Amino acid sequence: MATPITRPRALQVHAGPRALAQLRERGLRPTDVRVVPAAAGGPKGLILNPLDRFLFGHWLPGGLAGSDHVVHLLGASIGAWRMASAMLPDPDAALARLAHDYIHQRFEVPDGALPDAAEVSRVFRQLLAQQLGDDLPALLAHPRYRLHVFTSRGRGPLLRREGRLRTPLGYLGAFASNLMRRHALGAWLQRVVFSDPRTPLPFGLGDFASHQAALRADNLGPAIVASGSIPFVLQAVHDIPGAPPGAYWDGGITDYHLHLDYAAMTEGLVLYPHFQRQLVPGWLDKALKHRHAASRRLDNVVVLSPRPEWVATLPGAKLPDRQDFKTHLHDPAARIRAWTAATAAAQQLADEAADWLARPTADALPL
Repeated sequence: MATPITRPRALQVHAGPRALAQLRERGLRPTDVRVVPAAAGGPKGLILNPLDRFLFGHWLPGGLAGSDHVVHLLGASIGAWRMASAMLPDPDAALARLAHDYIHQRFEVPDGALPDAAEVSRVFRQLLAQQLGDDLPALLAHPRYRLHVFTSRGRGPLLRREGRLRTPLGYLGAFASNLMRRHALGAWLQRVVFSDPRTPLPFGLGDFASHQAALRADNLGPAIVASGSIPFVLQAVHDIPGAPPGAYWDGGITDYHLHLDYAAMTEGLVLYPHFQRQLVPGWLDKALKHRHAASRRLDNVVVLSPRPEWVATLPGAKLPDRQDFKTHLHDPAARIRAWTAATAAAQQLADEAADWLARPTADALPL
C-alpha cells in the first residue's frame, strides 16, 4: 500500500504592527476589513482562487449581512479580474469560472509557435467578456464593494503611443530611471486608477505620479483589459473614455503588488490575500530586493500567503507562472493539468484560513 502524502501547512499570516496588535486582542472580523488588494502576477493568482472563493463567497457576505459597511477592492492585472469577479451576483461561482477559463485558455497559432500580442489580447478580451458579460454595469451599483482598477499610462514621446520602436526604447528608459529611484519612473509611466466614484479611497495616492478617473459603464471593460495588458505580450489599450489620452498598459508595471499608503487610513484594516509574503512596489522592482521590505505604509495590513515549503509540494515545486506557456508550448494539456492540480491543492489555503479567521484571537508574524 502506498504511503499517503502528508502536505506541510499551507498558510502563513503576517501583519503590520497596528494590525498585529488587533489580531492578538480579538482576531479579525469582516467588519474590520476596509480594503482588499489584489496583486498583479498572472497565473500566480490562481493559487489564491479557493481562498478568494471562501472570502468573497462566504466569510465577508456572512459577516457583513445587513450592514452598510463599505469595502474597497483594489486590483492590478489579474487582480483586477479577480476583484471584478468577486463583485458578481454569485462570487463563488464567478471566481470558480475565472480559474477554469484562465487555466484552459488556448491560442490560435501554428503548432509550436508563440502567440503574438494581437492574439493574446484577443483571447484576453474574449475571456473577460465570457466572465463579466452583461454584469459589468451591475458592478458599479454593488451595495457594499467599491472597485478600483489600476493601470499604467505611458507618458512622453516614447510611451504615450504604442509603437514597434518607441515602445521598447521607452521601457528601456523607464527601467533605467526606476533603477535610480522609483519616483523617476513617473516621468515615463503614470498610475491611473479607475475608481468607483461613490466612495473615495480611504488613503491618498501621493506616493507616485497618479491620476484618478471615475469608473463608468463605458470605461470599466477597457480599464480591466488595460490593467492586464502586459507590454510586448498584449497590445496597449488607447484613449480610455473619461481618462487622459494615451496608451494604457498593465497596472502591475507601476503597482505590481499595490504597496500603497494603507497606514493613512483612519480606521479598519487591509486584508491582503497574496501569493507571497513580500509586497513588491512595481514590476520593474522585482530584481531590486532592497525595495521588497515592509514599510510603515503596511502598519495596518494583514497578508495571507502560502508557505514556501508548501509551494514546493506543487507541480514543478513552484506557483503557476507565465513561463509555463513556453515550457509546455508543445503540450498545452500538460500546463492545464499542472495548473488544475495547483489550484485544487490550494483548497488547503482556504481551509486553513477559515480555521484561522474563526479564532477569537489570531496568531500572526510581523510583516
